[in-house]
Amino acid sequence: MSNQNDTVNRGDRNKIYFLIVVIAALLGTNLYLYIKDEQQNGRFVSINTEKDRLQLEVEKIEVELDKANELNLVLTGKLQEEQQSARQKIAELKLSLQKGTLTQANLTAAQKEVRELRQFVSTHNEQILRLEQENLFLKTQRDSLKQSVSTERFKTNELEKKNAELNAKVKTSAALKANNVLITAYKVKSSGKNVEVTRASTAKKLSVKFTIVPNQLAEKNNHTVYLRIFDPVGNLIANERNMFEADGQEMQYTSSTSIAYSGDDTAYVMDWINPNPFIKGDYSIILYTDGFTMGKASITLR
Repeated sequence: MSNQNDTVNRGDRNKIYFLIVVIAALLGTNLYLYIKDEQQNGRFVSINTEKDRLQLEVEKIEVELDKANELNLVLTGKLQEEQQSARQKIAELKLSLQKGTLTQANLTAAQKEVRELRQFVSTHNEQILRLEQENLFLKTQRDSLKQSVSTERFKTNELEKKNAELNAKVKTSAALKANNVLITAYKVKSSGKNVEVTRASTAKKLSVKFTIVPNQLAEKNNHTVYLRIFDPVGNLIANERNMFEADGQEMQYTSSTSIAYSGDDTAYVMDWINPNPFIKGDYSIILYTDGFTMGKASITLR
């Protein structure tokens, strides 16, 4: 009886041992599966976190590229090609990072491309910044040159103005001035002899006699003298085709002659025959030469 009980007890103990081993194996398997699952979850979280970081990095690089374009610089062909290549690479990286799953190999390749892109954009922006500084320098030089040209132009204009004023003063100073202007009325006889008269009814011509005030600045050369005669009513007696310029305006003249000025006391005479009868009153005359007034005089015919 005792032996039988011992045999039963040994069998129960064996069963208990077997159950313990099975339970331990199950626990070990579950622990292995749990650890493996945690590792996979950690790897998945790590890949997703890195993907998010890379996406943010790519967006930052794109923003830096956009900031360089806000400078509104005219880029060289090479810089334009480089920028276009960078934007294409950014678009490819964005598309790659937006995929649902990424392997570790994909992630490693993306990390390398982002580093290269970061370095490229940094160099690209340095070139653009240098280009901006060069443009600023050139603009400063251009503005300085414009200012210099403007200053020189102003000086030139002022000099031309002063020269014009000086020339005007010289011309005025060199202009001939008539002295001792005397008007005499004559009657012309059939024999051609001139008889001085004072009556309008008998007068046929006016003779204007004058000398020239000595002037060292005046040209010792031929000068054209223009004569303007006004009747007692104030009308200019002139042919409308006879035009000249003096005192800054164009006007008509009655008669003209050329005199040879030599700087001495030579007396000059201008004769004018009236094609119409004289009327009673005061006749006035004005003499001009070289664009300026020479002198004035008047005569009264009774």
